[in-house]
Amino acid sequence: MTTSKASESAASSSAGAAGRPRLVSVRKARRSRSASVRRRRRSSSIVLLLGLLATGFMWTVLAPGGNATETPDANEAVRQGRALFAQGCATCHGLNAQGSTQGPSLIGVGAAAVDFQMSTGRMPLAAPAAQADRKDPLYSETQIDQVAAYIQSLGGGPEVPNLTGEELNDADLAEGGELFLANCAQCHQAAGAGAPLTYGKFAPSLSQATPDQVVEAMRTGPESMPVFGPGQINEEEAVAVAAYVRHLQDAPAPGGASIGKYGPVPEGLVAIVIGLGALLGVCLWIGARQKL
Repeated sequence: MTTSKASESAASSSAGAAGRPRLVSVRKARRSRSASVRRRRRSSSIVLLLGLLATGFMWTVLAPGGNATETPDANEAVRQGRALFAQGCATCHGLNAQGSTQGPSLIGVGAAAVDFQMSTGRMPLAAPAAQADRKDPLYSETQIDQVAAYIQSLGGGPEVPNLTGEELNDADLAEGGELFLANCAQCHQAAGAGAPLTYGKFAPSLSQATPDQVVEAMRTGPESMPVFGPGQINEEEAVAVAAYVRHLQDAPAPGGASIGKYGPVPEGLVAIVIGLGALLGVCLWIGARQKL
């Protein structure tokens, strides 16, 4: 019995001794695999880092530089315009330009509508009236551009035309006159002197209108004026109309005093009053001489 126990102990010892190398080899294999995985991870990280660095370098070299300088300026103009709008316009048009009972929504009207209304001094409006009169602008040109940029950012719309002198000089003046007489003279009068309408409204005189304001008015339709879109009057024709209005402002009066350019009615009235008055005075003078 003692011999059997000894043999069992020897067999157990020999089995443990044989299992240890296998256990050591398993642990070494696991360590080797772990080291291999770590090396692959480090290699992947290095490759990813190099790829990101290369992408950043290529973007820096090849990316266009115009937008990077224009976006902050545009955002700054919108920010300043929002502040000016909240101070001087939100009372009637709402904090977000959504409109109210005192003023219409400005979402989608575009920068051209803002530039026209503010550059002509019609807005901001001091008190409700049948129609806003032209007056000196309350805001500077820079401030008007900022408010226009803010409104343009809300929903787009017609932009400020910014016509050049070369465009106006090259415009077809005869075509502009025909378009003006066909579409504008019914309200603004043939010489652009303006005329009264109904319910206290009126077509204003164009004697102070700039070429940009003429195009803006056609595109946005302020007050009672209809909107003339590109489908009715294209860009070239709009410039021609603006050039014709400028011609009306600068054209000389060969007959002498233009009397406001209101046409033959005031001229005939002046002729009757002054001419008949002068003839009557001469007749009275001749009659007085004969009596003597």
